Amino acid sequence: MLLVTVIFGNRRIPFSLRPIFVPYAQNPMRSKNLQLTTQLAFVIVCLVWGSTWLAIKIGLSSVPPLLSIVLRFSIAVAVVFPIVRIQKIEIPRTREAKRLYINLIIFAFTIPFALIYWAEQYISSGLTSILFTTYPFWVAIFSQMMLPGEPLNAFKIVGIVLGFVGTTIIFAGDLNLLDRSNMLAMFAVTVCPLMQAYSLVVTKKWGQPIHPFVFNLVGMGGSILPLLAASLLFESYSNVEWNGAAIGSILYLGIIGSVVVFAAYYWLLKRIEAVYLSLVSFVTPIISVILGTVFLHESFERTALVGAAFVLAGILVAHGRYFYRRGSEAIE
Repeated sequence: MLLVTVIFGNRRIPFSLRPIFVPYAQNPMRSKNLQLTTQLAFVIVCLVWGSTWLAIKIGLSSVPPLLSIVLRFSIAVAVVFPIVRIQKIEIPRTREAKRLYINLIIFAFTIPFALIYWAEQYISSGLTSILFTTYPFWVAIFSQMMLPGEPLNAFKIVGIVLGFVGTTIIFAGDLNLLDRSNMLAMFAVTVCPLMQAYSLVVTKKWGQPIHPFVFNLVGMGGSILPLLAASLLFESYSNVEWNGAAIGSILYLGIIGSVVVFAAYYWLLKRIEAVYLSLVSFVTPIISVILGTVFLHESFERTALVGAAFVLAGILVAHGRYFYRRGSEAIE
């Protein structure tokens, strides 16, 4: 179990990060192996998603964005479909399940991925990942509205305000570019966390009986046709280059960045709170910025890092009520 020790005078008060890896206080994980598996899955999601921003950027140098997504999702479906058939995993077809599938297709995969891929043609992978860090705050808001037992409190409100300030600072760092495409790309990315946060909370609320691989299969599979239609209408394939970088990027994103990470993601969603799972988006920018700087020599505005610090402070403050309560109990 992960611990952070804070010293108050002569008292050492341990603050456990364990609640990030348990579903709810009233139903804690009792199996140590399951707890370790959950922590490992969380780390895998952070590391893989941190690298996908770079992989997307590399692939876009040779293949148009919408076609790249179609190929990525097609590979993912080709891997997941046999698994679902061999394992005889049930695909629910109730009215509620169908509504959930439509939500996944539109708000988790089709629109957000199209916007992110399009945006990365004009802005760096690091900036894209940092603009996505408003995700936990949207998750907190939708959780308050749709999930019982997770009401807003003063800590969460202050955290959301800090997140907004941080996002504003991030935008300010790139306003000097004065390029319409850059600014549109930045705004396009900021729409994605809102949609995916809504989809996450809806999935958390109504998707418990559904297997994680079904989310992958239906969500990505259902997105292929509309994305392919849009690609055929709006994209030119005359400059497509099937080089090693493009093929490697698509394969990595299709198998590791889609099948593995989304299976782990939706598996975690059944076991931990939605807000805690959304913390992934605060780790991925660090990985993305490092990889983008090392492999693509991307520059990054210092103000964007300051903004990211505000956003990170916001998420810590948003969870301050738990740490305050644990600290008070330890002192007593």
